[in-house]
Amino acid sequence: MVIATRIACLEAEAKARNAEAEVRVRELLIEQMKFTIAKLKHERYGQSSERGAALEQLELRLADLEEDASQAEAAARMAVNAAASAKITVAAFERRKPARRPLPEHLPRERIVYPSPSACPCCGGVLHKLGEDVTETLELIPRQWKVIQHVREKFSCRSCEAITQPPAPSHPIARGRAGPGLLAHILFSKYGLHLPLNRQSTVYAREGIDLDVSTLADWVGAAAATLMPLVLLIREHVFAAERIHADDTTVPVLAKGQTRTGRLWTYVRDDRPFGGRDPPAAAFFYSPDRGAKHPEQHLASYAGLMQADAYAGFNRLYGAGRKPGPIIEAACWAHARRKFFDLARLDKAPIAIEAVERIDVLFAIEREINGKTPQERLHVRNERSRPLLVALETWLREQRAKLSGQSKVGKAIAYSLTRWVALTRFLDDSRLCMSNNAAEREIRPITVGRNNWTFAGSDQGGHRAAAIYTLIQSARLNDVDPHAWLADVLARLQDHPAKCIDELLPWNWKRERPQKAAA
Repeated sequence: MVIATRIACLEAEAKARNAEAEVRVRELLIEQMKFTIAKLKHERYGQSSERGAALEQLELRLADLEEDASQAEAAARMAVNAAASAKITVAAFERRKPARRPLPEHLPRERIVYPSPSACPCCGGVLHKLGEDVTETLELIPRQWKVIQHVREKFSCRSCEAITQPPAPSHPIARGRAGPGLLAHILFSKYGLHLPLNRQSTVYAREGIDLDVSTLADWVGAAAATLMPLVLLIREHVFAAERIHADDTTVPVLAKGQTRTGRLWTYVRDDRPFGGRDPPAAAFFYSPDRGAKHPEQHLASYAGLMQADAYAGFNRLYGAGRKPGPIIEAACWAHARRKFFDLARLDKAPIAIEAVERIDVLFAIEREINGKTPQERLHVRNERSRPLLVALETWLREQRAKLSGQSKVGKAIAYSLTRWVALTRFLDDSRLCMSNNAAEREIRPITVGRNNWTFAGSDQGGHRAAAIYTLIQSARLNDVDPHAWLADVLARLQDHPAKCIDELLPWNWKRERPQKAAA
C-alpha cells in the first residue's frame, strides 16, 4: 500500500513537472516570436513582400502558440488538482501572466452588485461597508436591428382648407428602405471584410432579418452610384500628385458560365515618405484585360513621377513627346531584389545571396530616412547610398561577364542592369522611394478578398468594386474608420451642397471630427 502510494505520488509529480516544463518552453517561444514580430513591425513601412509574408505567418503562429500555452497551463492545473484529490502534495505552477491593458474607458459600465449578508455571519452583529472590490470583464452584446419610422404629420387650415406637411426627408438611396448605417455595413462587409452578399444574407437570416441577395445587390449598386462624386474627387486628388505609385492585380470575372481574367489597377498618392503634407489616397480602376490602353486612359491627365514594375504596357507613357507631358519612370527595387531572393532561398546561389545582402543594406538606409525632409533624404542618399550603388553596379557587371546569359542568376542580373537608370533615379530625386510597396500594400486586400468572393459578377461589378475600394482604402490610408465614415457620408451626401462636397473626403472629415467634439 505504501509503495503504491509512493509510485502514485512520483507519477503525479512527474506529470506536473512535465506540464510546467512544457508551459515554460512555450512561453519562451512566445517571447522570442513577439520580439521578432515587433522588429518586423518596426520596419514595416516600405516592407518587401517577403518580409510582409513572414510577418503575417509569424502573427498566425504566435496566436497558435498562445492558445497552446493556455491549453498547457490548463493541463498543468488539472494535473495539480488530480494530485490534490489523491491527497498528494504537488507545488502548484503559476504561469507568468502578460501585462493586462485596462479595458477601454469610453465603454459604458454596467454594475452588478452581489448581495451581502445583512448581519455578521460569525456573531450576528451590524455590518458597516469598508469598500468594494471591482472586477471588470469585457462583454459583447449582439447588434440590434430596429425600424426607424419617419413620420410627417398632415395639418389642414380651417380657414382656407390648405393642407400643410413637412417635406419628405432625403434617403441615402432611392427606392431603398435601408438606412445609412446598414448600407455602410453591407458595403464595408463586402469590400472591406471580403464577405460576399450571399454570406451576409445568411448571417442576417440567422438574426431574424430576411434580406435576399437580390435586395442587397440592389442596395450596393445604388449606394455606389450615390458615392461616385467622392470617388471622382479622390481620383482627381491622386492624379494631382508630383509622384504616384502604380500596380495591378487579377480579378476573375464571370462570363457565360465560366470565368475570365480582368484587372484591378491602383494608383497611390502618398507623400509621407518625403515629409509631404498632402493627404494620401488610392484610386482604383477596373479593366476587362491588361491591355496598355487602360493605364493610358487612367493616366491621360497625369504627368510626373511614377513608381511601378516593369510592365511593358507603361512604356508609351514614358515617351518624351507625350501630352500633357512625359511620365518619368522610377523602377522598383523590391522587384529587382525578388529576382535574387527566390534564387537565394530556393537554389542557395552564392551570387544571389550576396546581391540580396547588398540590396538589403540600401533598404535599411531608406528606413532610417523615411519621413525626413527632401533635403535630409538627398544628403543621406548621396553620402551613403550612392557609393553602395556604384559598387553594386560594378559587381553585377563583373558577375554577369562570368555567367551565361541564359542562367537564372544571369537573367536576374540582366533585369537590374537593363533598368539601372530607372532603379537609381531615386538618388537624385528625394520624392522617390526605392520600391513600389505603397501600391502593393493597397492591392493586397484584393488578393485576400479573391479567396472569398471568388469572382466579380460582371465588368460592371468590377467597375463598382474599383469605386468602393477607392473609398475604403483611401479612408484607411488616412487612419479613418471606413465603416463610420461611409455611414456618416451616406446620411449627409444627398443634402450636402455640391460645391462643398470636398468637405466629406476622408481627410477633411477626419479634421472635422475634433472640431465637432469640442463644440
